[in-house]
Amino acid sequence: MSETNNGPESGAENRAHGAPAHHTGTPARDAEWDVVVVGAGAAGLNAALVLARARRRVAVIDGGAPRNAPADRMHGFLSRDGMPPAALLEAGRAELATYGAELRTDQVAEITPTLGVRLASGPELHARRVVVATGLHDELPDIPGLRQRWGRDLLHCPYCHGYEVRDQPLGVLGSHPGSVHHALLLRQWSPDVVFFPHTLDPTDDERERLTARGVRIAEGTITGLATEDDRLRGVELADGRVVPRTAVFVAPRMVPHDALLTALGCARNEDGWVSTDPSGRTSVPGVWAAGNVADPRAQVVTAAGMGAAAAFALNLDLVTEEADQAVAEHRASAATSR
Repeated sequence: MSETNNGPESGAENRAHGAPAHHTGTPARDAEWDVVVVGAGAAGLNAALVLARARRRVAVIDGGAPRNAPADRMHGFLSRDGMPPAALLEAGRAELATYGAELRTDQVAEITPTLGVRLASGPELHARRVVVATGLHDELPDIPGLRQRWGRDLLHCPYCHGYEVRDQPLGVLGSHPGSVHHALLLRQWSPDVVFFPHTLDPTDDERERLTARGVRIAEGTITGLATEDDRLRGVELADGRVVPRTAVFVAPRMVPHDALLTALGCARNEDGWVSTDPSGRTSVPGVWAAGNVADPRAQVVTAAGMGAAAAFALNLDLVTEEADQAVAEHRASAATSR
């Protein structure tokens, strides 16, 4: 296990901001951390940043496998458009470290009902509150060659990548009930869009909408992607045809990394995702969820905002708890002195 040695227990001073990191509240129970954040993507890092700036004792645990690692650029994030995802995370970690938060590279094996965070390497961290920001993974259709092109010229989100492939010959794979909508949407970025139904059977109404929108339909089962010089050349069909395309979009099956949450008994919504209130609070007291683990539609900028919202609500929850405890102690002291 590797970690940065700049947590509150190390006594390291906050050199960039001129003050040592320390906690100003009174813990309601014996816990070494006010908050443990599980996951160091945009949601987890932004939650930790807000909490560390609120002078909370924060530990961040991350296994180092971000969802958007295959992508070389991210888009739609004001002031960070076109930035490599890894660079954003590196900058976020550096900012967070200056406020005295501790970052550890490890896996979380379990979160106990008393908010003990057990690490795969053995130690257990004791927290007053937990933020789970473990994201999701994308399951691609079982078609040869898809995984190798993923994040390069096999893409998912038109808002993330559509502008970069504008006016090019684009394809949309019929891998999901929402694939027709995907194709209609992509027509916004290019006049040359081909929809490949593959194993999907669009309705007559869907076919009419595609045709009316100027989206061509290429019937047949997809057998793979044709490449040349490590660039996409087209989509291969079972009858031997290769339909020339320079980029292809596909809607993957998004699977949340929510095992830690469901093991705690967090309720799910009607779509099967962990249910939260607008701040990310789950049905289990003391546990928040932020980012793609709770919302498959969240982009990087959205996830960062969700992390901040969770931090605001969580800190207020701690302040309320501390105020209640202070009142109880004040009353007990007054009663004793009488």
